[in-house]
Amino acid sequence: MSEPHSENPTTTPAPMPRGAVACLSAAAFGSAMSLRVSDALLPRLAAEFSVSLGTASQVVSVFAISYGLAQLLFGPLGDRFGKYRVVAWACAACALTASLCGLAGNFDLLRLARALAGATAAAIVPLAMAWIGDVVSYEERQPVLARFLIGQIAGISAGVWVGGFAADHLGWRTPYFLIGTLFAVVSVALLVLNRRLPAHALTVRRTPSGAAPASPLLRMASDFKHVVSRPWARVVLATVFLEGVFLFGPFAFIASHLHHGFGVSLSMAGSLVMLFGFGGLSYAFSAGHLVRRLGEAGLARWGGALLTLSLGIIAFAPAWQWSVPACLAAGLGYYMLHNTLQINATQMAPERRGAGVAAFAACFFLGQSAGVAITGLVVEGLGSSRAIGLGALGVLVVAVNFARLRSRQQSR
Repeated sequence: MSEPHSENPTTTPAPMPRGAVACLSAAAFGSAMSLRVSDALLPRLAAEFSVSLGTASQVVSVFAISYGLAQLLFGPLGDRFGKYRVVAWACAACALTASLCGLAGNFDLLRLARALAGATAAAIVPLAMAWIGDVVSYEERQPVLARFLIGQIAGISAGVWVGGFAADHLGWRTPYFLIGTLFAVVSVALLVLNRRLPAHALTVRRTPSGAAPASPLLRMASDFKHVVSRPWARVVLATVFLEGVFLFGPFAFIASHLHHGFGVSLSMAGSLVMLFGFGGLSYAFSAGHLVRRLGEAGLARWGGALLTLSLGIIAFAPAWQWSVPACLAAGLGYYMLHNTLQINATQMAPERRGAGVAAFAACFFLGQSAGVAITGLVVEGLGSSRAIGLGALGVLVVAVNFARLRSRQQSR
């Protein structure tokens, strides 16, 4: 049976303070930048600490692992203490952990600091999405989410570019200090705005009157059990996990592939991968039209096909110039697919939306961490071209299967 896709508020909600969504988008910018800044730094980190490229990639995978596991904490916390407030304090914590990355004196300390950075960043995007799900009706939600994701999209591009530029000109520590400063500013803005939110946007779920509060661990377990008990939620969670494996495992090695395969500088490689974000921006600005024209199943199907073609070109093109249109198209295809998964995630369990979106993000980033580890082994054994090509085929299978299941669900 299909999940309900509409909510009927009984009262006219008070207006949101100006900049409430924009500040969440800025937080998402910092989160995405923190995730992707290490991609183009990998060759420099490998040389700096005398480790292999596969070992250096652990600074990406440990971030993703801790990001995913921390969702088990932040989703229920957001439901109970206010999603906006938790995001604000998480940004303050991110300012500290990003700075610790820049201060790391050896590879083990950097790896530890990156794990802490992933854990603190875990609250930002999923809870921001869940908050938007609480205050925006389903019918209007996908374009609003797309606009919010402009920050995340731009952060992916900025992270890869800043990492590459710093690797060539500034040193590997500088990007982490820049990210820490950004988070400090955003956290202050979010805390100020949180005080101005109307009551319906605080999204705090209270313990029912007369009920004895369960322990925090039992409440969390109950929340996540409620989410995964729904068949469609299990489909969405499995799909986003596999998307993380097949797309972002290879994605972490694209800059290194261009650098080693074609001799382009790391700053140039980062600039090329940055085009992925511009492709995503084209989706963000055209989301309303694409949703109306293609529907959710069509977005997933064509997004997956575009991603597969783009990654295949990046993997096997005879010259680096082919990566220019390919990276642009990959960004468009990714957000066609991923934004469709996100809109389903916000409605998997509306009464436990924080836990539901947190479970979604946990699966996505655990998939990424698994994908980076697996792709690192494939790169060392078969080379980066085959590793990226295999990822492209996996993305196609995942996207087509989800589109098929979504069409079947909508026809019931």
